[in-house]
Amino acid sequence: MQLLKLGPAVTTARPVGAATRMLRLDGPFRMRRGGTLPHVDMAFETWGELSPARDNAVLLLTGLSPKAHAKSSADDPSPGWWEEMIGPGNPIDTDRFFVVCVNNLGSCFGSTGPASLNPATGRPYGLDFPTLTIEDMAAAAHGVVQRMGIHRLRAVIGPSLGGMTALAYAVQYPDEVANLVSISSAARVSARAIAVHSLQREAIRCDPTWRDGNYSPDHPPVDGMRLARKIGMTSYRSAREWEGRFGRERTELWDDEPFGIEFEVESYLEAHARKFVNAFDANCYLYLSRAMDLFDVAEHGGGLDAGLSRVRADRTLVVGVETDTLFPPHQQRELALGLRAVGRTVHHVELPSIQGHDAFLVDLDHFGPVIAEFMSGV
Repeated sequence: MQLLKLGPAVTTARPVGAATRMLRLDGPFRMRRGGTLPHVDMAFETWGELSPARDNAVLLLTGLSPKAHAKSSADDPSPGWWEEMIGPGNPIDTDRFFVVCVNNLGSCFGSTGPASLNPATGRPYGLDFPTLTIEDMAAAAHGVVQRMGIHRLRAVIGPSLGGMTALAYAVQYPDEVANLVSISSAARVSARAIAVHSLQREAIRCDPTWRDGNYSPDHPPVDGMRLARKIGMTSYRSAREWEGRFGRERTELWDDEPFGIEFEVESYLEAHARKFVNAFDANCYLYLSRAMDLFDVAEHGGGLDAGLSRVRADRTLVVGVETDTLFPPHQQRELALGLRAVGRTVHHVELPSIQGHDAFLVDLDHFGPVIAEFMSGV
């Protein structure tokens, strides 16, 4: 079902897929911590059919780095980042639901962000882009949903950064969310996560080619991004998985540089880092990373309980993973207990996956049944 005409063409740092559609939110778009954007372009994809009453929509919000391409389609048959979770008969069943996945405000895959052209200068925004918050991302996603004529969502679902965005959506638009799903996320990140994110941002900023955010698109801060990604990868998977998967195995591709790559785990990090450098914009990474650290539900009312009391979803699912060190299980327990304390119905699950924070992407044997059971009651 084609609901919207494609919006005006936009310049982005990275290409978007054939199934991705664009929608322009007329401005000014006011940012939570000050500053405005003259307009906002949002990239999104959809699956399933919107009911005549427009009451079967599910909004999916992504982590830091994915595109809106969560699922393959006729227009773009390439696998999406949550391919097996969405579709006919899958946990998020497109025979029942109309699924909308948006690319985050601040990202580089179609939605307006630091890599987009600033209409005032004709050059990328860079560090002229206003401070980005999770609440701004939720507001931009809300604008897309409103333009579709959807005024109440059957569910808002988000993993990692997307889980915080889903929570911010439910806090800011409490009467428009019937069910909330928060996966490997939290009401606020921990000091350890802030430390990890800070090191990643410093690696990028210390790269001489970053040039205070004024790098050429043809000469981005590659070394800084490589290091940032490697630091991130060490926090996304668990120590148990690292040991079982790599141990002390030596690589067959011997690097004869002094102190070069010698172990398989080093080779794995290097391969993933190189792919990421070619797929993501450095300034967008900085803005999105900081937005995670800035988020705190307690700011919505003067305390955690007050902030969570704004959530009015009929049911909430909170899922965590025992081996997640970036968003550890005690943070999901805090969120679940906090929502219960203000009278909400909460289903809380801790999964035994060894894949750590990335389990929601790769361990669908554990995640699939949990999501399917909850969504069957939506």
